[in-house]
Amino acid sequence: MKLASLGLEKRDLSRLATAVAGMLVFSIGINIFVVPAELYNGGVLGISQIIRTLLIRYAHLNLGSIDIAGIINLCLNIPLFILAYRSISKVFFVRTLICVISQTIFMTVIPIPAIPLVEDTLTASLIGGIVAGAGIGIALQSGGSSGGMDILGIYFTKRRQDFSVGRLSLTVNLFIYLVCALLFDITVVIYCVIYTAVSTLIMDRTHSQNISTEVFIFTKENPEQIMDYILKDLIRGATYWEAKGGYTEKTTNIIFTVISKHEFSALKRKLRSLDPQAFVVSKEHVGIEGEFVKHL
Repeated sequence: MKLASLGLEKRDLSRLATAVAGMLVFSIGINIFVVPAELYNGGVLGISQIIRTLLIRYAHLNLGSIDIAGIINLCLNIPLFILAYRSISKVFFVRTLICVISQTIFMTVIPIPAIPLVEDTLTASLIGGIVAGAGIGIALQSGGSSGGMDILGIYFTKRRQDFSVGRLSLTVNLFIYLVCALLFDITVVIYCVIYTAVSTLIMDRTHSQNISTEVFIFTKENPEQIMDYILKDLIRGATYWEAKGGYTEKTTNIIFTVISKHEFSALKRKLRSLDPQAFVVSKEHVGIEGEFVKHL
């Protein structure tokens, strides 16, 4: 099967490989630290882990060191895959499918320690949150997706500009932790909240595509080429105008755009070849109203 038929190019393979590596890191954090501490993830994977626990407790379906939560997670994602293919994009569907399948394989083959490597639950929740959050962040930054809430978040965001992905995740996680509180001890919920908070923080720090960045470029050379790169390669809007330096009184060009932090890194590399002397001012975490598409 040709890459073009899947909507992928050869340059996408290295990013996809990095995304799969991120899922490996995530699976290590889950199987080595989170599961032995009897903690639960958020989102669809968290629901899968609860179903896994109920199957072991009441159906006595115990496969030893093999965790079936990944397989259950893959099954629950099937209707979401269909939604991604029909309503988002073929490229996003392919990336998500590969990432979720690789995550399922990793979570199935990575053995869960019979004796926890970290006996203290708080320490396990912190380390697990750091490792798992970094893995998801790497996958997202490379254009991958762990499915579940990612698919629903993008689907609803495309249809409603005022939709809050965070509110959706919070609602689902509250449901998961409520079930945990009913099935287990309240201390389990507390440690799960700590784990989720740490993993979310690390994921946001790693996932630079989630950080909107305001950029001003002051250049005396090649403003058209810089604009062309922003418009065609980054697929972002930009505005530029002529100005006069207050000290030199020489004419310069100012280019303004809002891009992600990840795209800003690519833009800086391009500027080194187009205009090494360009003066660049940037500001992260800017507020945006109106249409602004988050590229994956």
